[in-house]
Amino acid sequence: MTTVAGGLEHPWGMAFLPEGKFLVTERPGRLRIIDAKGNISAPLPGVPKVAAAGQGGLLDVALAPDFQTSRWIYFSYSEPRDGGNGTSVARAKLGPQGLTDLNVIFRQTPAVDSSGHFGSRLVFARDGSLFVTLGERQLKHFAVRAQDLETHFGKIVHLKPEGGAAPDNPFLLVPGAQPEIWSYGHRNVQGAALHPDTGELWITEHGPKGGDELNHVKAGANYGWPLVTYGIAYNGDKVGVGQERVGIEPPVYYWVPSIGTSGLTFYTGERFPKWRGQAFAGGLYGMVERLQLDGDKVVHKERLLEQLNQRIRDVRTGPDGLLYVLTDSPKGQLICVAPAE
Repeated sequence: MTTVAGGLEHPWGMAFLPEGKFLVTERPGRLRIIDAKGNISAPLPGVPKVAAAGQGGLLDVALAPDFQTSRWIYFSYSEPRDGGNGTSVARAKLGPQGLTDLNVIFRQTPAVDSSGHFGSRLVFARDGSLFVTLGERQLKHFAVRAQDLETHFGKIVHLKPEGGAAPDNPFLLVPGAQPEIWSYGHRNVQGAALHPDTGELWITEHGPKGGDELNHVKAGANYGWPLVTYGIAYNGDKVGVGQERVGIEPPVYYWVPSIGTSGLTFYTGERFPKWRGQAFAGGLYGMVERLQLDGDKVVHKERLLEQLNQRIRDVRTGPDGLLYVLTDSPKGQLICVAPAE
């Protein structure tokens, strides 16, 4: 393990820029560039105001598939609004003077007064459309609306790159449903990645006390929260009606006790040849878990990086075939994981 850069305030998401550089978000509302030598830029101008309280702030960041020519970047954040706040997604052009041409392409509705469960990861599908993961806003009277297609609470949404519902969305013509919804019944999804073989979306999401989940996301599917879960409430009470129910998609894998899932990648590089195709799930309880899959079944797991004793906020496969993680603390780090000599 090598520390690429340190002193980052609660870093949350990262993207790989050309020439070995990194684009990194800090939750209080700053976007920075880190060069290959670990030098950290000043905060980039042009980032909108964020609701930086509780779990809110500047969250994930992703480059457009055509970034080399378009210079579009996308980022999610908790946006302060009339009536409270909500997860929003904006895109802007990254230039030498910071961000320009900023446009908000999605707003989670309705806005509510809550500082928890914003989601939110951004993943581009192979056709250039965009998946956005959203939390159910944590409080009990909001959480039940993860089952409600009239809201974006506890949903994964699927967008056109310029904003608006993707044309193949399953609820596009359902009266009263939000047209952007791809799947529903999620709690708080903070890890997401495309499977390298199928191109389909996989996610990790927080359970309550126990019951974190790895899910293979299918269009139109219901993932159960808060009707079913493998966890319990923090006060020990039962949640929902049990662990399974007809019509609800079961998880591929679940964690009891929780690991605090945050960040997900499938390893696609050459530097760790025995790990190709395997999933790596970050955990806020201080580890990355390597998951070996056989189809939709986890057949082996291994915990890594526990010696860091730090909250892992994000994990990504770099274009150089190495693994990169962000640690979530007031002096967070960008760490590179390479093969031993």
